[in-house]
Amino acid sequence: MRNYVSARVQSIPPSGIRKYFDIAATMDDVISLGIGEPDFVTPEPILRAGRESLANGDTHYTSNSGIVELREALGDHFQKLYSVKYDPDTELLITVGVSEALYLALEAILDPGDEVIVPEPCFVAYTAEVTLAGGTPVTIPTYVDNDFQVTAADIEKAITPRAKAILIGYPNNPTGAVITRENLMEISNLAEKHDLLVISDEIYDQLVYDFEHVCFAGLPGMHERTVTLGGFSKDYAMTGWRLGYSAAPAGISAAMRKVHQYTIMSAPTTAQVAGVVALKTGAPFVEEMRAEYDRRRKLIVGGLNQLGLKTFEPRGAFYAFPSITASGLDDTTFAEALLHEERVAVIPGSAFGASGAGFVRCSYATAYEKIEEALRRIERFMRRHG
Repeated sequence: MRNYVSARVQSIPPSGIRKYFDIAATMDDVISLGIGEPDFVTPEPILRAGRESLANGDTHYTSNSGIVELREALGDHFQKLYSVKYDPDTELLITVGVSEALYLALEAILDPGDEVIVPEPCFVAYTAEVTLAGGTPVTIPTYVDNDFQVTAADIEKAITPRAKAILIGYPNNPTGAVITRENLMEISNLAEKHDLLVISDEIYDQLVYDFEHVCFAGLPGMHERTVTLGGFSKDYAMTGWRLGYSAAPAGISAAMRKVHQYTIMSAPTTAQVAGVVALKTGAPFVEEMRAEYDRRRKLIVGGLNQLGLKTFEPRGAFYAFPSITASGLDDTTFAEALLHEERVAVIPGSAFGASGAGFVRCSYATAYEKIEEALRRIERFMRRHG
């Protein structure tokens, strides 16, 4: 029988994140530092809005673009936080999570062979989605010596006549890195010089510690060449609600909406109603969660460094990215051995690209007490392996 699976899909490896999540799910007494999901329950006012929406019978499709109240609230949100103005009718699109927004953006802009420059380590979906959309990912490494910040100089070396876009994600998953305004300005100048689009994944925009998050579209001249991707899952602890968005120039947004029309009828109705309340009332809850993540961040970074697992200071998201060189193991062996010997789940850095080899991703989106216990277990592990 012929092989019916496309070569394009066959070329993409399975998600390294899901592999370890699935293994850990079959084991008892596992402390998971692997999954990037808030351990908080969605704040009560947002939950209440969702319950009331269901009680009011809001169980039908909405506009394909999303309810106007949510798009208007999102426009106000961008204006308030970043002084960036978007037209709710032509430039904002509500999606089924930020992952769908990424899919829509790449499908809307790429023709076969178009190149997208992707700094690594990066979220596992970036290069896969470029490939699935018919494009060619061109990866460039970032380094711990530069706090995993990509530079315009490194990007420029990768630009060819087929280059169409740069895909960046800061605050970064898996490293926790946040990029400086100065570096972003240089990248914006480069994008203008080579007439490139920038796709900026800013899903962790409000989870930043003692640092400034810069909305790329707010830089001079970048509104017209930036697709901003975002969502509610991380900032508002709404992963299960599956609510995201894109903010893009009208022409690109129209193309994304066309793909969206043939893919999804609409984002979940109840989630959209709750999203309006999240944007209007959620700031104090975001700050409470951010403060707790910061407390956990200091615990895990300090603990890993004390154990000889050198860890630079992450400034955003909720990930630490320690080097495991001191163990004498490669990152895959380290993650598998730690899971089976001490019941602590982490993700090998190589799952996020070649430049992640020699590191592991540790999520601190779990309880402080569990992180303390995980560090005790890792200490026992390192006494045997380092």
